Amino acid sequence: MLEVDHVTLGYDHTDVVRDISLTLARGEIGCLLGPSGCGKTTLLRAIGGFEPLRAGRIALDGRTVATAHAALPARERGIGMVFQDHALFPHLNVQDNVAFGLGKLTLVERKRRVAEMLALVGLDGLQRRWPHELSGGQQQRVALARALAPQPALLLLDEPFSNLDTGLRVAIAREIRAILRQAGATALMVTHDQHEAFAMADAIGVMVGGRLHQWASAYDVYHRPATPEVARLIGEGVLLPAQAGSNGCWQTPAGAIATDTPCFDDGTQRQVLVRPEELCIDDASTVRGTVTECIFRGSHFLYTVQLVDTRVLVHGGMGQPRDVGTTVGIAPLRR
Repeated sequence: MLEVDHVTLGYDHTDVVRDISLTLARGEIGCLLGPSGCGKTTLLRAIGGFEPLRAGRIALDGRTVATAHAALPARERGIGMVFQDHALFPHLNVQDNVAFGLGKLTLVERKRRVAEMLALVGLDGLQRRWPHELSGGQQQRVALARALAPQPALLLLDEPFSNLDTGLRVAIAREIRAILRQAGATALMVTHDQHEAFAMADAIGVMVGGRLHQWASAYDVYHRPATPEVARLIGEGVLLPAQAGSNGCWQTPAGAIATDTPCFDDGTQRQVLVRPEELCIDDASTVRGTVTECIFRGSHFLYTVQLVDTRVLVHGGMGQPRDVGTTVGIAPLRR
């Protein structure tokens, strides 16, 4: 449904997005994930028809909609958009907000489509409410219903949960995913929150410094990061210097790590990604370190342990927590 082919974007003499390629199949939900300023919103705006291309090509459903030399106007691309601030019209009630893009339908068809959309997003009975009478999550659903009502070929969502309380974001993301699945929509979302991305997306594109470092499933992005930048950005963990051991493991300052652990080689040094859940507190271990931080996570403690030349993050059980300053042994968990 969506093809982004070697796209470069920029302002003045500066490239903001460099040589990005990705594809999104019909009915898939994709996510562009990265820190502020990495270019993800600029790329989303280019797909929507609001930014010109410096190089490359964008196609929707096999039809080229943008190149560096020509571009189809945004209104002719058949794309829906959900904005960061919802952008509901305060002078229109819920029903009229959802019906806003349905001017080509008859009155009967509009009413039927609005009813279908409100049922889809779970807002039956709120047709006459005004935007200021709704909660943040309800406003988000109205914005989604309005974007889906014209049946766009592609739905774009720009940081759609940023105005919601942190505790609500993942729950709302799961609800929105279910709604998009039920509608059979193809969607691409932008976020800086990896938990939202994991809850929503079939495919995640990790962007750093204007480049797409990986386009893969959430599982692969977490467990098989393609670059050190992805490894640092996704989840928690540290990159440790490593050497290949005779026992089929990587030898690291934290002990012998299984060889299927992601490894990066810059030509001078190998580094392996070690997640907290791959290490444990083991006082019988000869690898010793000092606890410099202990954070209670509900189901476990997360320790920061300083070794001789590096630090590691370690999951601890639910027993008595180790005090900061305590010397502990750490060991890799056996697989």
